[in-house]
Amino acid sequence: MIEGESLTNDWTALVLYRFAVAAVVSGSFSLAEAGPRFLLTGLGGLAIGLAVGHVVAFVRQRLDDPPTEITVSLLTGYAAYLPAEELGFSGVIAAVTVGIFMGSRTSRVTTPTVRMQGFAVWEILQFLLNAFLFMLIGLQLPGVLDGLGSRGAGELAGYAALVGAVVVAVRVIWVFVLTYLPRVVFPRIAERDPYPSWRPVAALSWTGMRGGVSLAAALAIPLTIDGGAPFPDRDLVIFLTYAVIVATLVLQGLTLPAVVRALGLEEDGLDSEEELHARVQTAQRARERVEELSGEEWVNADTAVRLRGLYDWRHRRFSAQAEGDGAHYDERSQAYQRLVREIIAAERGALLALRNEGRITDEVMRRVERDLDLEETRLET
Repeated sequence: MIEGESLTNDWTALVLYRFAVAAVVSGSFSLAEAGPRFLLTGLGGLAIGLAVGHVVAFVRQRLDDPPTEITVSLLTGYAAYLPAEELGFSGVIAAVTVGIFMGSRTSRVTTPTVRMQGFAVWEILQFLLNAFLFMLIGLQLPGVLDGLGSRGAGELAGYAALVGAVVVAVRVIWVFVLTYLPRVVFPRIAERDPYPSWRPVAALSWTGMRGGVSLAAALAIPLTIDGGAPFPDRDLVIFLTYAVIVATLVLQGLTLPAVVRALGLEEDGLDSEEELHARVQTAQRARERVEELSGEEWVNADTAVRLRGLYDWRHRRFSAQAEGDGAHYDERSQAYQRLVREIIAAERGALLALRNEGRITDEVMRRVERDLDLEETRLET
């Protein structure tokens, strides 16, 4: 819920922010003009994002080289953002749209190798981008503080406390209002999705931490307005953004576990139930497919027997777990995992000995070791 809400908030807020900055830079603003432009900007970005997504999916479906595909995935956001911006639409919405579109298509247009390697690349890139943004704001902070030299420390602290309190309070009020008011106004919503308890709503309202997007938005404020004059209070805006981020990450981020415990919330287990349901169904389909193919000439009878036993075991295990009676299967599974890990460790030791003795090259060792790593990683499931 938090991830989906964050995605929606980011693109809507950034589009509104774009209009606000333009109003300050130009010195004029018309709500009658900005409203239709806001809708057109959003719809145009949505259309371009979908169009680029179809093109990228068509291209990636015909590629068979992991580095090339991962590079295309890294550039996909820009492929939607840049033309949308050039045409006067929202590049942010275009980038978000193509990201969601490709996320729904990735399993069909890529191979397992590409997905595994791409996931690792994106994890590192996300970490580096967030770290880079915080480094940028840190590097700008001394200059920002110098630009605020005319304001006293008490005044700045008061502004920071006030803005931080407003951000937290508005978040809490907004989440409660948006949760309950639609159900009051539209009873059909309450019939389809009954009123939730106030406790999870309260926990959700405390998750309004600010981070990388706020930093990027603050740093994107132009230095000057039309006519060459400095952008008014740019340093103060950046300082307050920094203060809000620190306040929300420290105050809300560090206290969130305590808030969840105080509210008496427990994991609902929905993810686990859905995962077990998915595993039971996929194992069942695998069993059916083994039976369908067992009569084919190219299927070895011994292989079919082994696969039938494997998927029968998986189906029984996950079905038992779904019914809350999987302790016996878990014990056997853990014993099996321990045995396989011992065997893989022996294989890895023999492989390293061959490399150290110069009987195989590093390249050969890495290829074989990758297979061992994949096999060991598979045990985690």
